[in-house]
Amino acid sequence: MYRTIICGIGMGSRQTAVRLLRRAAGLVDEGGSIVVIHAIENIPHRHLTGIPEEFETTAIVDAERKLVSLCKELAIPATVEVRIGVAASVLVSAARERSADLILLSSHVADITDYVFSSIVDKVVHHAGCSVLIDRRPDQAHDGSVPQEEDALVF
Repeated sequence: MYRTIICGIGMGSRQTAVRLLRRAAGLVDEGGSIVVIHAIENIPHRHLTGIPEEFETTAIVDAERKLVSLCKELAIPATVEVRIGVAASVLVSAARERSADLILLSSHVADITDYVFSSIVDKVVHHAGCSVLIDRRPDQAHDGSVPQEEDALVF
């Protein structure tokens, strides 16, 4: 179906990440590729906030480790890339660089920041040069409960 899929995995739950990776694996052509992208927002004035310089490096290494481990656990061959930048721009850029034909990402419950700044999904949909598939399933069990902490992929 798709030759190259960019699978955007954010700070959501493990359940969402698993669902996205399995969906990508089901949609990729034989011999195609899945590229898992995670964006870490750039902190331009980190010296003013007291955040140590090594924060970004540590965050990149930690996110890569978790995502590579999850792909191995699910037996889904994928390339993992963690980049610094605005998530929507990172996803669109990665898709262009790889000539991807699909960006797969998950939506979330909208909050006030989405109305003020626009959502990542909205920006990707409007700027991507390829198809975008949005997984809209909530990160809740059928009984409405929130996933347990051990299910979280905390980056």
